[in-house]
Amino acid sequence: MGKRDSRRGGAGEGVGARRFVRALPALMIGVGIVFDLVTPTAVTAVPLFAAAPLIAAPFFSLASTVRTGVAATLAVLAIRLSDGLITKVVPLTDLLTLITVSALALVINGVVRRSNEQLASARAVAETAMRAVLPTPDDRIGGLLVAARYEAAQADEFVGGDLFAVADTPHGVRLVVGDVRGKGLDAVEAVAVVIGAFREAAEQELSLEGVAQRLERALAREGSRRGGLDSMEGFVTAVLAEIPVGAGVVRIVNRGHPEPILLHADGALEVLAPTAPALPIGMDLGVWPDRSDEWELPAGATLLAFTDGLSEARDADGVFYDPAARLRGRIFPGPEELLSALTDDVRLHTGGRATDDLALLAVGRPARGQPQRRTTVKIVGRGSE
Repeated sequence: MGKRDSRRGGAGEGVGARRFVRALPALMIGVGIVFDLVTPTAVTAVPLFAAAPLIAAPFFSLASTVRTGVAATLAVLAIRLSDGLITKVVPLTDLLTLITVSALALVINGVVRRSNEQLASARAVAETAMRAVLPTPDDRIGGLLVAARYEAAQADEFVGGDLFAVADTPHGVRLVVGDVRGKGLDAVEAVAVVIGAFREAAEQELSLEGVAQRLERALAREGSRRGGLDSMEGFVTAVLAEIPVGAGVVRIVNRGHPEPILLHADGALEVLAPTAPALPIGMDLGVWPDRSDEWELPAGATLLAFTDGLSEARDADGVFYDPAARLRGRIFPGPEELLSALTDDVRLHTGGRATDDLALLAVGRPARGQPQRRTTVKIVGRGSE
């Protein structure tokens, strides 16, 4: 599953670029010293020395920036002393210029550090909000094994419109995986509306079709309260599923969402395409009755639902990731192992260049003797690998 090819170059190139930037201030000072030694006295390399602390300022700590500025200043001072020109006007001006630039670099470093602290605080708030909206599901719900995962497309970015929820109800285990159009806090608010409506409807509605209609009404109601659906991100693609108690079947209503996959214990795989395609929730382009489809869910089988961050992930050549082709014929001990292998594989496919958030939910019907496993919701950025 994990073909390790040149697509891994994206992550390696990023590491190489960071190492080059870290070495660049020392390199500038070294080049400046060599340049000053091999050129006539009238030619100065002060611009190279001045560039060193400026380069260090946004990337280095305060102490490292100070050391860089001091090293550049001492290098120029030593060169001018060896030339015997330290008392001349031009060398003194060069030295004063370098000291001024080094002081400016410290100011820049302080501004960058304060901005980073504010950004880190905003990230923490965003992640807390996301975890509150998408709480960790239990590892076992209604006798089924459950694993869920959320991965942000951008490093250190946690706010998105992908969603999932699982509920143990009198009608069986019901779940939803969806994707709100848009990003940011508005998308998170829409996610909260959909998940809140789902949790209530999953308990009360007799049918899965009724749950879908409740989500439709909830989104329309919230959109009207805010003055239009555009303020609620417009629409939500969603897959709703129901696994009745004691029944080896799964019922699904698909509202314009990527088709779930059913993985069997022997490695066989089914793509659960709806018999009648339906529009996403909240599109408000007409009213059609929802219709659920039913498939067998034998012991040892796992239902995998995901957002288009998986199916639309592209490699360097623009080829989409095909989860069905990648998973067919493979056997996993449980839902958590399935999601771990899947996220690793899609990273290899994209070379770490994901452009959309990714939500995964796997629900397995355990076979006899299959152990209970612990699972957590992981919110992962590209920089966390």
